[in-house]
Amino acid sequence: MTIRLNLNEIIKERNMSQRELARLTNLRPNTISHLCSDKVDRVYLDTLERVCKALDIKVEELIIIE
Repeated sequence: MTIRLNLNEIIKERNMSQRELARLTNLRPNTISHLCSDKVDRVYLDTLERVCKALDIKVEELIIIE
């Protein structure tokens, strides 16, 4: 089973930059960049919550289980 984040696709669909999402979530741009990569191996629940609130999505839309 592979678990990944759909974040990169979501922000592209919204024509949003990683920097803009970082500003909206008050997270470091490096953190957002890491979450958009395929190399995410762990993430804080607080971080997921901030991203979901900023994008007005449910966590189920953000996490993909393959």
